[in-house]
Amino acid sequence: MRLLDRLLGRRKPAPADLATVREFFTQAAADEEHYPTTIDPRILFVRSVVDHLGDMNGRIAADIGSGKGRFARIVKERNPSATVIALDLAETMLLHVPPGIARIAAGMTQLPLATESVDGAYAIESLEHAVDIEAAVAELTRIVKPGGKIVIIDKNIDKWGTLETPSWERWFDQSEMDSLLKRHCRSVESRPISYWEDVPPDGMFLAWFAIK
Repeated sequence: MRLLDRLLGRRKPAPADLATVREFFTQAAADEEHYPTTIDPRILFVRSVVDHLGDMNGRIAADIGSGKGRFARIVKERNPSATVIALDLAETMLLHVPPGIARIAAGMTQLPLATESVDGAYAIESLEHAVDIEAAVAELTRIVKPGGKIVIIDKNIDKWGTLETPSWERWFDQSEMDSLLKRHCRSVESRPISYWEDVPPDGMFLAWFAIK
């Protein structure tokens, strides 16, 4: 069985292409309830990204599948002299990214950034929308310098069916994503994660922390 099939676990998603995904998120940009512009910095997702990246002042961070830049906004606020790049397939999402953050319209499988050009990269609930998971992980790790930090937070395949999703969305198996990241990174750790520190994880979300 191919690695991608194992990553997809209990189902095979309906075929999708970049045009389908782009159109979905072009329309979704108008939905502030489900695709908000801001996020509470106290949420553990946010703190995990900021803490793992560490001091990014004078360095470059890439937000892969940034949406409206809610995480990029906080990374920039915490690291004023950092260069933060928001990359998303839908230009309508990028219109909401605040000033001071670079915006690039691009798919996750073809990032228009040079190899080993950024010091840190993260993909928060965005890798699930990549058409080709293996290619997306390879691209994310390709752009990070040796020793750079990587964070991925996404949904657990064990909880598939809990939420209504697009037919092409993909959730992940913890050990399989561990193996995929280890192809490109010298250190990979993963664990369940919740939104709030004082609430035990319910298994819906998994977080991966890597060093290239």
